Amino acid sequence: MNFKIIVVIKIKSCNMKNKIFRTLGFLMVASLLLTACHKDLNRVPPYDFTSAQVYKDLAGYKQVLAKIYAGLSLTGNSGPDGSGDISGIDEGFSSYLRQYWQAQELSTDEAVIAWNDATIKDFHYMTWSSSDVFLRALYYRIYFQIVLANEFIRESAPAKLSERNITGTDASEIGYFRAEARFLRALSYYHALDLYGNVPFVTENDPVGAFFPSRITRSDLFNYVESELRAIENDLKGAKTNEYGRVDKAACWALLSRLYLNAEVYTGAPRYTDAVTYANKVIAAPYSLISNWRNLFLADNNATGTNEIIFPIIFDGNRARTWGGTTYLIHAPIVGSMNAANFGVDFGWGGIRTTKQFVQKFAGPAGDSRMNFYTSGQNLDINDIGTATDGYGIIKFSNKTSTGANGSNPTWTDTDFPMFRLAEIYLNYAEAVLRGGTGGDATTALNYINMLRQRAYGNASGNITAGQLNLQFILDERAKELHWEGVRRTDLIRYGQFTEGTYLWQWKGNTLNGQAVGSHRKIYPIPASDLIANPNLIQNPGY
Repeated sequence: MNFKIIVVIKIKSCNMKNKIFRTLGFLMVASLLLTACHKDLNRVPPYDFTSAQVYKDLAGYKQVLAKIYAGLSLTGNSGPDGSGDISGIDEGFSSYLRQYWQAQELSTDEAVIAWNDATIKDFHYMTWSSSDVFLRALYYRIYFQIVLANEFIRESAPAKLSERNITGTDASEIGYFRAEARFLRALSYYHALDLYGNVPFVTENDPVGAFFPSRITRSDLFNYVESELRAIENDLKGAKTNEYGRVDKAACWALLSRLYLNAEVYTGAPRYTDAVTYANKVIAAPYSLISNWRNLFLADNNATGTNEIIFPIIFDGNRARTWGGTTYLIHAPIVGSMNAANFGVDFGWGGIRTTKQFVQKFAGPAGDSRMNFYTSGQNLDINDIGTATDGYGIIKFSNKTSTGANGSNPTWTDTDFPMFRLAEIYLNYAEAVLRGGTGGDATTALNYINMLRQRAYGNASGNITAGQLNLQFILDERAKELHWEGVRRTDLIRYGQFTEGTYLWQWKGNTLNGQAVGSHRKIYPIPASDLIANPNLIQNPGY
C-alpha cells in the first residue's frame, strides 16, 4: 500500500503546569505530506493552513515543538479521548508511554496484568504474534513521533528560517528547538531499534509525498542513532539550563550511555568504554541524588525531583488528560483491598501486580525503602494471572504530593514519568566498568552503588564490599532501583536472562513455574499490516 500521511497538529490552550510552554494560544493545523506505512495513521485536517502560516515566527515553531513532546504523553488533540492521533485502536490504549511500558515491563518478572483486553496477557506469556494490537499501536505511535519530528526538522532548517525572515535570537532559539526535535526523533528510533530491530527508515531528507520507506538493519540504525546524538550534542542547551520537561545536553548523554551499554546486543560489538564516557558526562553535570527515593514518583516530582530527573515525560491532571502514562501507572496497580484515596485518585483499576521472583530480590538486609509491596489479602504466588489478588501489589507511582496533598485531579494524574535519571547513570557506569569499559574504575563503581543503597536504607547498613560487586548484583540492583521505569526487558536481554532458561519467573512461556522461550522473542515482530503495506520490509526471524 502506498499513500501519504496527513497529520493534524492541534495545540490546545494550556500551560501544562507551566512546565514546558507558557503560551500555547491558538489552534493550528499542519498538513504533513509524508510517508506512511499503514493507513491507521491517516488524518484529515479540518482547516487548510499552510506551513508558511504555521511556521511564521518563534511562537509558531514552539507550538509545533510542543506537539512533538506531547506525543510522548498524550493520545490526541482533545484528550483523553475523541480525537486520537492514530486510529485502529481505542485511544486510551494508544499512549506512547503506556504501550512502551507494557512492552518493557509486562513481558518480564516485574509486572503481570489481570485484564482480558485483546492480547494483553500475551506479553507475560511471551506468546505475542505479528498481529498483536498493542505491538501495532506502539509501532505506529513510534512512527507518528518520527513523522512529526521529520517535518519540524525540515521546516526549521536555516534556509527555511532565512526565507521567513527569522533572524537573530529567534533564529538561535529555533536552532535549539531543532536539536531537541532531532533528539526526540533519535529517542523514537532508539525505541524502534531496541523493540523491533530492522524497521522502516525515513528522515527529513526523504521526498515529501508517498513512497515506500526503505528497510534499515538494526546495526545500521544503531549507527544512525549514535551519529544523530553525537551530532546534536553541542547544539542542545547546557545541562539544567532548558525549561523543565525539555531535553538538554544531559538527556543526550544519558541516552548515549544507555545506547552504548546495549551496543553488543544491537551490533555484536561491545561499546562499554563509550558507555562509561557518557555516564561520566552526566555525572559531571549539576545533578545529584535526592534524599527521598519515593519523592521521585509523586505528584510534585516536577519540584522535588529535578536534581535527579534528567528528562521527564510530563503530565497534568487538569490540562493534559490521558488514560495512559502515570494515570495508567497509578490507577491500574491498585488491586485487592488497596485504597485508591491513599494514592490521590478516585478508584483503582485492579490490574497490575508483580511476580514472586521479583519480590524475592529484596531478600537481603531489611530496611530497603524501595521494597514497597502491598501484601494484605494478596497471594505471593500467581496461580492465575487473571486474579487481581494473585501477586503482590507494588506501591511506586502516586498522585499524592511529598506533603501528602492530592494531585490537582483525582482521575488524571500530575505525576511525571522519569525517562532518564541520575540513578540509572550510576548503574550504567558500574556495569560498563565491570564489563571492561575504560575511563572508570571499580572503586568509583562501588561508591556509586553504595550511594544508591545508602539512600535506600537511610544509612550505611546496606553498603556492600568490593567482593560483593558483580554483574548479577548490578542487575538485581537495577531491578530494585529502576523497577517499573521501562528498562527491565532491555536489561534482561543484555544479561541473557530474558528468553533463556537461566532465569525463570511465573508464567514466563505460559507455564506456572516458567520456561525458556524461543530466542526470536528478544525482538518484537514487525506488524503484519505493515509488511503488507510496504514490500521493502522483511519480517523478523521466528514470526
